[in-house]
Amino acid sequence: MSPTVPSVPTVLTVAGSDSGGGAGIQADLKTMLALGVHGMSVITAVTAQNSLGVQGAWELPVAAVRAQYRSVVDDIGVQAVKTGMLASAELVEEVAELIAGTDAPAVVDPVGVSKHGDSLLAASALDSVRTKLLPVATVATPNLDEVAQLTGVRVESEGEMRRAAAAVLAYGPRWALIKGGHLAGDAVDLLTDGSEEHWLRAPRHDNRHTHGTGCTLASAIAARLAKGDSVPEAVAAAKEYVTGAVAAGFALGGGIGPVDHGWRFRGDS
Repeated sequence: MSPTVPSVPTVLTVAGSDSGGGAGIQADLKTMLALGVHGMSVITAVTAQNSLGVQGAWELPVAAVRAQYRSVVDDIGVQAVKTGMLASAELVEEVAELIAGTDAPAVVDPVGVSKHGDSLLAASALDSVRTKLLPVATVATPNLDEVAQLTGVRVESEGEMRRAAAAVLAYGPRWALIKGGHLAGDAVDLLTDGSEEHWLRAPRHDNRHTHGTGCTLASAIAARLAKGDSVPEAVAAAKEYVTGAVAAGFALGGGIGPVDHGWRFRGDS
């Protein structure tokens, strides 16, 4: 019996669980719902996490990650895949192999540390990200800390973002989105495939509640790709969505609160 064709695009996130609900799998699924696609998940790790930081993390066995992925893809199918926290070299390599065998665009968010500075990727896994995961990415979305971690290139100004993009593209992704949110001034990102460039700017909002920004942006890109957008179209739409989510970020607990994934639904309520 052949599977039914879903009435809405399907997107699969392969990432860690954030018990506080601001980032990780939880942020990914909220973003996908907000953007009108059906979100599905492969959990790679479980974290004990809140607004103050990560208190613990436990990665799942490779076999469990593979089984979740195959269960979803072989029956339901996917129009896009997004990766987040992969924790270890073994998981990075397994997920890269699974993505390579899947006929769908892949958005790779090479998560290295949390918003609070907690490590979410073993140092031994960095080479696997460079040589296995980035080459299968349709779009790689590193922030400036992750660019430095992966390539050694440190960006201190907007003018240095081209050099960072070239260093990331050298590892093989089709497109690199260098996120310049850590720089002063407007929130500026550079999207390039090595030949064409797209600079995306948004006003910087005076709001410290930005937990989950990277997960949210990558998931929004994947959602738009699943709906048929080109990469530049998907990234521009995702940037608009996440800018609104950051502006509406709210306090939660005693530390850094999350962006508001449902900001478009608030209206006059």
